[in-house]
Amino acid sequence: MSIKYSETDLSGVLLIEPRVFKDSRGFFMETFHQKKYAEAGIDHTFIQDNYSHSTQGTLRGLHYQLKQPQGKLVYVIAGEIYDVAVDIRRGSPGFGKWVGQYLSGENRRQLFVPEGFAHGFCVMSETADVLYKTTDLYNPDDEYGVLWSDPTVGIDWPVGMPIVSDKDKQFSGLKEIPEADLPIYQ
Repeated sequence: MSIKYSETDLSGVLLIEPRVFKDSRGFFMETFHQKKYAEAGIDHTFIQDNYSHSTQGTLRGLHYQLKQPQGKLVYVIAGEIYDVAVDIRRGSPGFGKWVGQYLSGENRRQLFVPEGFAHGFCVMSETADVLYKTTDLYNPDDEYGVLWSDPTVGIDWPVGMPIVSDKDKQFSGLKEIPEADLPIYQ
């Protein structure tokens, strides 16, 4: 059986609802199945898995890599996050637009964020354990970002006073990022 997925308002960003098999012992689900995900349009090779544990109010992002762009398949094991993708591809019809989805250990939804998008999330629950697969390796020398509070992007974050790292506070707004530091829409 194929996975259930839906397109978001941004082309390429997909909301996935894996099939969950529940019984009196608990539940079972596939968090990734290459053939089924390829049928849904996620025909990527994932080469790194990441795990993030964060406390309530933490906001991570908005991150991207330029020379080694990473597509991300994001899901939550425990807790709840508000997950955001921003189209930062120069020349894209969706440039500067964003989508957000609640992902949780309870709803078991996943968000696929393709290459060319900035990604971030904020933690809604007391803590959240987030896993995500990436299509390329993390490279600290290729790390870029968009300011989480950029008014021109206008993300409606559902947290009042987020906890943001010093690094993430230093990112520029999308309009201030040099064109050479943004991916190109293809």
